[in-house]
Amino acid sequence: MTKVLKDILSNINATKIVGNLNIEVNGIAFDSRKVENSFIFVATKGTQVDGHQFINSAIEKGAVAIVCETLPETSHENCTYIIVNDASEALGYLSSNFFDNPSSKMKLVGITGTNGKTTTATLLYRMFLKLGYKAGLFSTVRNYINDKAIDATHTTPDPVQLNRIMSQMVDEGCEYCFMEVSSHSIVQHRITGLDFVGGIFSNITHDHLDYHKTFDEYIKAKKLFFDNLPESAFALTNIDDRNGNVMLQNTKARKRTYSLKSFSDFKCKIIENDFDGMELNIDNREVWTHFIGTFNAYNLLAVYATALLLEQNKDDVLKVLSDLHSVEGRFETIRSANGITAIVDYAHTPDALENVLSTINDIRQGAGQLITVVGAGGDRDKTKRPKMSKISAENSDVLILTSDNPRSENPEDILMDMKRGVETMRSKKILTIADRREAIKTAVLFAHKGDIILIAGKGHENYQEIKGVKYHFDDKEEVKKCFEIN
Repeated sequence: MTKVLKDILSNINATKIVGNLNIEVNGIAFDSRKVENSFIFVATKGTQVDGHQFINSAIEKGAVAIVCETLPETSHENCTYIIVNDASEALGYLSSNFFDNPSSKMKLVGITGTNGKTTTATLLYRMFLKLGYKAGLFSTVRNYINDKAIDATHTTPDPVQLNRIMSQMVDEGCEYCFMEVSSHSIVQHRITGLDFVGGIFSNITHDHLDYHKTFDEYIKAKKLFFDNLPESAFALTNIDDRNGNVMLQNTKARKRTYSLKSFSDFKCKIIENDFDGMELNIDNREVWTHFIGTFNAYNLLAVYATALLLEQNKDDVLKVLSDLHSVEGRFETIRSANGITAIVDYAHTPDALENVLSTINDIRQGAGQLITVVGAGGDRDKTKRPKMSKISAENSDVLILTSDNPRSENPEDILMDMKRGVETMRSKKILTIADRREAIKTAVLFAHKGDIILIAGKGHENYQEIKGVKYHFDDKEEVKKCFEIN
């Protein structure tokens, strides 16, 4: 793909331009190592590295245009320099323009919130495929162009990758695209330049304070997505969340609400809830689903509401809703031959853990015990660690604290943080086993017929990251080995 530089500068407010804009460019990169001949190099300022340090390296690799916030002291005669106030913002617009604004050629819906993004986005994608449309998906687990899977490295990819994949979606005939929108992607301008027809807010709880520093900043990041939606879009919010209305305060989009508890545009009530599924009353229509728990009732209601806001037939939507199944690593159930139930779930925040544990406790019957295996990720928000262990201990009969993805941290240090949350719980059965494989084995050894084992934190992830290296590790595989299931 080749473009003339001046033709892809729409919405970019340059404070100064040095050089020729009538040059052809073959691509965009913000990593100098990915620069090729006739590329634009965008010198973004990241949390760890400033791209301005690599301008000369990018030119040596063939960059013919540089987008930067500060003009280098020494400029190259055959290179064009475009000075902007925010290079990350410019990267978003440039990427969208270079790939012919693919988001405007589909109906793009963004889903943001702490919990429920992956399930809601994935179920919307699956629903629209079942309704007969071609559709794309961007999610934490995996990206899809119709039925073609593309591995996901981030919840929301960088602007170049995002627009390249969306361009492929357009080429493949996709009419709809559903995207998880992370708080990082909003403030880092990864979604800048995209045309959304709708935005969904699920909920907001304690997470990512390693990045946003305060809960208020985290809320503002989420809200910014809705602030930037156009009048033609819809803004759908969970009004039962205390910050649900906050998201709609400054949006120009059409405001719509969904709820299980309050007066709202879209309403749902749980009629029956057990380990085989849930019967729901949605807008006075009863529907059986293959999902479990109140948190999934919210997710399904958001999916239903969004489909109707996208002008789909209510009867068709409810029919498909009853045929949908759980998303990989989200409350996945594995049963042993001798009557033990294991549940693998991605819950990695205090709120998500509490939701899953309360759901299990609401449903479980008899004298069976609940054994929880949980850890916390390294190099992430440390303040949630004792909260997660405290919630787990309060809602479980046996708690096994273990490793998650320690990343660059010492697993023992992470476990020390978690143990602070349960220091006063002398009456509880609490074990600490740093090796996650051994922790799962121990949980299975403790379990008897009728017991439930919750393995939380990793869900769909099939690796453990230790000291910068990813090792294959899959919670479901480990459980099946212990259950002797092939």
